Amino acid sequence: MHIARRFFLTRTAALISAAALPLAPLRGWAVTTMTAGDLRIDSVSDGHIEFPPDFVFSTIPEAERADLLSSLNIDAKAVVHSPLNITLLRQGDRVVLFDVGSGPDFVPTAGRLVDALSALEVLPEDVTDVIFTHGHPDHLWGVLDDFDEPLFPNAVLKMGQVEFDYWTDPTTIDTIGEERQSFAAGAMRRLTALGDLMERFDDGAEVLPGIRAVMTPGHTPGHMSFEIGAPDQGVFVTGDFVTMLVGFVRPDLGTATDHDPALAAQTRQTMLARLADEGWTVLGYHLPDGGIGRVRREGDAFSFESEA
Repeated sequence: MHIARRFFLTRTAALISAAALPLAPLRGWAVTTMTAGDLRIDSVSDGHIEFPPDFVFSTIPEAERADLLSSLNIDAKAVVHSPLNITLLRQGDRVVLFDVGSGPDFVPTAGRLVDALSALEVLPEDVTDVIFTHGHPDHLWGVLDDFDEPLFPNAVLKMGQVEFDYWTDPTTIDTIGEERQSFAAGAMRRLTALGDLMERFDDGAEVLPGIRAVMTPGHTPGHMSFEIGAPDQGVFVTGDFVTMLVGFVRPDLGTATDHDPALAAQTRQTMLARLADEGWTVLGYHLPDGGIGRVRREGDAFSFESEA
């Protein structure tokens, strides 16, 4: 298995004339690539989300917060920049995305996926499959274009049954909490527009050859992660069951973005132990350096060892 970090400069995707092209701004893209045999996995960026520290770290007991964050070299008062790492898998004639980013309607620092794919010479029309971990805006909202048509027109779309049922339930918007009602409305609009185009699957399903779904609930009710291949020559796509380095050191703490913090903490403790013991390479949606690395045991806790 080989892992490399590369940097690309591309022109921004703007409506400009050929004469103006030399003046178009350049955008840099850092891409982490893992290859194993004929399997290639790229971590491509949809941008990032900015969170106020008082929100992100609110579940850490105040008496422990300063020391814990200091041990991870995290500034407790600085705005948190959470990366958005989308998994692109290519093997044979398959071009597979795990999640599709935010699109233009969530936050101004995200919605960069199409440009990032372009840096790798991948067009939306090339994508054969899109597999969703869950229905939050930064994972689902990029599925439609400006005309509410599928952005990846040739792709088969797949989401876990439990997750699909939750976001298409008309009562969700009244039970999710006022601060997240826009999440429910946005998911409902997109899933309704897609209709029968969204295939559903259950825990343990082989969603594509060599790719198995693993239910990892708590962050959302039907959150899914995915085993690709085997631990020695594959990767485990975590989605959001762990979203920041604090979650490795204190997996028992829920996070401010979890739907069910207690269940999410239980999932995190169980899954981090499994991934460390089995020796998986992981790709985390919000983890640093492109999100590719390994889970290491640190006594009763864990750490993330980047392989970028």
